Parts: sequence; structure tokens; C-alpha cells
Amino acid sequence: MRFTKNRLRATASAAVAVAMGAAALTALPTTASAAGDGLSVQYRTSATGATADQSEPWFKVKNTGTTTVQLANVKIRYYFKADSASATYRFACSWAVKGCANVTSAFGTLANPTATADRYLEIGFTSGAGSLAPGADTGDMQLRFYRSTWQTLNQSDDYSFGASQTSYGNWSKVTAQLAGTTLWGTAPAGNDPTNPPTDPPTDPPAGGATLFDDFNYSSHSDPKISANGWSVRSNSGGPGVSGATWAPENVTFATTSGNSIMNLETSTAGTGASTEQTEILTQARKFKNGTYAARVRFNDAPKYGPDGDHLVQTFFTINDLTAPLADDYAEYDFEYLPNGGWGETSNILYTTSWETYQADPWVAVNQHTESRQSYAGWHDLVLTIDNSSIKYYIDGRLFGTHDSAYLPERPMSINFNQWLIDFGGLTSSTARAYDQQVDYVLHVKDQVLTPAQVAAKVTAYRSAGTTFQDTVPSS
Repeated sequence: MRFTKNRLRATASAAVAVAMGAAALTALPTTASAAGDGLSVQYRTSATGATADQSEPWFKVKNTGTTTVQLANVKIRYYFKADSASATYRFACSWAVKGCANVTSAFGTLANPTATADRYLEIGFTSGAGSLAPGADTGDMQLRFYRSTWQTLNQSDDYSFGASQTSYGNWSKVTAQLAGTTLWGTAPAGNDPTNPPTDPPTDPPAGGATLFDDFNYSSHSDPKISANGWSVRSNSGGPGVSGATWAPENVTFATTSGNSIMNLETSTAGTGASTEQTEILTQARKFKNGTYAARVRFNDAPKYGPDGDHLVQTFFTINDLTAPLADDYAEYDFEYLPNGGWGETSNILYTTSWETYQADPWVAVNQHTESRQSYAGWHDLVLTIDNSSIKYYIDGRLFGTHDSAYLPERPMSINFNQWLIDFGGLTSSTARAYDQQVDYVLHVKDQVLTPAQVAAKVTAYRSAGTTFQDTVPSS
């Protein structure tokens, strides 16, 4: 069950990645670059040995063009060879002129592995990093990454590593992109970090059993909620802080500009007994392969009261664990932690594909993708599952691709919840509350839709005045 796993996961600083494979990230959608655009990357390393406890690639990104560059549109990639097929890695920023809080990271897997590269570290920036005027650079970014087990790593066979590069200089073995267009560097052969140049068709395929809900309800007690196959949780148990309850009355609905929005409120005064969490889930487990989509608003700040609790805001699909390490378990998560948690010190978004787990002793078999930046605001979340892979999209961009080993064997439910891992070190007894909003949810059975096709399908439902439809057969 999810509550058992996440309660245990919260007890270990890195448990969410105990047994994961590096996830595939793609660059932002390719767009034409303006004629005046240009970037270069300078690199140095402070860990020069062939082997090291951690790799320390330091960078400066320079605007060599004639127009101002927004750093939020810039991605750079450092390519390396994994120390083993199952090796997992962690990133850290030691110092950055732009501020470590404004530097994002993600590890990915190359589509075409070479003798010197099968993984990459992708560095990006939040909007807080600002812009670069022509001729300006980011200043020093002292970055590092290491094996999650802290075993020694081998740098000598890493494509982007330069043992003699002990002072900053231009380095073409690192690539830099601006809004999806590569402007600097050469990737390992066959791995140019760009998306296909043509956009897929936006018309969704005809037919296909579908669940669509616009969450057009009056309150948590509206009889249509149950009639439409949903359950607003009130039973006790995890996840969450010990003693917390699940409060169905805190799932509310409001109309904005003619559109109904569901709100999940989680509140606390710093004790388990004062903590009220929220969850809504489908009564039936009947969803498996196909497309899952939702428009969700994450919030970094509380609606009132002091900030700092370790909060989890989610959209996920799941079935039950029938036995420890049972291989027919499945779970696929979007989990946003606005204040960090599970060993993270600031906001982070996880997408995680679960094969199985064991509660005692704790063993996790999963693959995840992570991004350390703020995701406050509305986001279009899309998950697709076919017979070969699991893919996660955020706002139309491919965020992570997970392997066939994590495909589901049994149908699942669809869930949204918001809960507290812990109080994040806050000792305040002042009441505070956090909101997560949901606009709609969509599932199309056995069809893989692009994000554009999802948007077209939702628009078609709304244009027709359809607020709910469920033609997905019982499993």
C-alpha cells in the first residue's frame, strides 16, 4: 500500500532512489534560434584523478551572441560513462554566482551509448537566474556529482572529462542549448541533444475507452462524486505524519471563469493530531496501459500561516502490494515537494515508476527522474504507458522515459493527494494550510497520445459541454 511505502520512504534520506535506473531526459522542444544567438561553455575540474569520490565539473556559460539570453531557456550537458549498468548518481551545487537555488539538474540516459558515454548530467536554470546580456557570463558554477552509494567513480572513460583542465577554458565536449537549439559543443556520436524537428499531429485518435472528469461538483458530499466512481478519503492511515487524519470536507470545488476547479487543502498546527490531509481516488482499479493526464496547480507557499512543512503534492496511479517484493505491483507518480523532504533541502519534483518494494527491511525497486526547481503554478502532466516504456511529460516537454522492466502487470486506480512527510523542523504551533488544485483528469485506454493530442481531446470535451465521461470497462 502507498501509505506503508511512503511512511518508510520518509525515514531514509535517499530511499526514493535506492534502486533506480538513470532516467532519460530530452531537451526543450526544438525551435528556430534567432540569428544573433550564441553560447559558449567554459569548463574546469577540481577533481583531476582518473578515479575520485566525486566528479567536479565547474562551468561558466557565456552569451557570445548579440541578443539578451534568458537563462531559464539554457540547458548544458556533461556526458559520462556509468560505472555500472545499475549505478545511480546524485548532484550537488557547492557554489554558484547565480545562486545554487537557481541551478537545476537532471540525469539522463543516452539513446545511443558509446565507449565513453551512456549517461549525461543536464544543468539548467530557474527564472531566478535572470538573463545574460551580450558578452556576459554566468560566473563560476562549482558543481559536483557522485554515486548514490559513495563508491569510487571512474572519470578516465568519461567523454566530457578533462584531467588537464584545471583552469577555465572553452570546452566543446559539453553541449549548450538555447530553447532546444544546440549552439555549442559536440555530443557523443549519434546523441545530438535535439528533439525531432517536426511536430506530431494534434488530432487525437478516434475511439478508445476514456475517463474524463472536469470535477464539476458542488462539494465533497455531492452524490455525483460517488456515482462517477470517485471516493473522497476519510479512512485513517498513511502516508503522512503519525496521528494525521484525512478530511473529506477539505476537498472543495469552485468555479473560475466558468470552469470548475477541485481544491485539496492540507492543514496543520505542528502536531499529528492537528494535521488534516486530503485525497481523492477512483473506487475501481481498472486503468492500465494508455494515457493519463491532469492539469494540476502546485503551490510553494501556504495559503496562510508559517511556511516550511515537508509537503507532498501528487498525481499518481497505483495498485496494491500483494506480498513483499511482489512483481505484480505497480505505481507511477508525479510528486512535488515544495519545501523538500526525503533528504532534499528545497523544492524538487519526482516522477517515479515502481516495480515493487519490501517494507522490512526496506528494499525499493524503481526508476525515477527528478528536477530541483520550483514548479509553483499550473502544469499539464501527462503519463503514457505502452508495451515498451513509461513516459512522463510536463507542459508538453518529455521529462523522463522509464524502462519496460517497470511496466504494470495489473490494473490500477487514479489518485490525487496532498500530505505531510513531517514538519520540516518547524516548531511553531501556528495554524497553516496548503492548497493543491486540479482542473481535470483524463485517461484513454490503450492509446498513447501526445501532449498536444491530450489538449485537443480536453478542448473537444469542453466545447461539447461534457463534464464527465467514463467508458473504461471494469477490469
